[in-house]
Amino acid sequence: MASDHINDISIRDDMIRLGQLLKLANLAEDGIEAKEYVENGLVQVNGEIETRRGRQLHSGDTVTVNGETVRVVQE
Repeated sequence: MASDHINDISIRDDMIRLGQLLKLANLAEDGIEAKEYVENGLVQVNGEIETRRGRQLHSGDTVTVNGETVRVVQE
């Protein structure tokens, strides 16, 4: 069951890569787990399944894994 709560994750630059965000937001413990989530189609970016770990995310993008959703916000 997906949560309606969205946590904001602040980034300093204008973009962050998906694999990095998964670790920063504690949605994945490490790069290996992040890679597995992405390769297995368990990650959604803006509501659509994303299979590229290097996908660039910008302020306003949302990422959902295992029912947890975070939103990228620029500091």
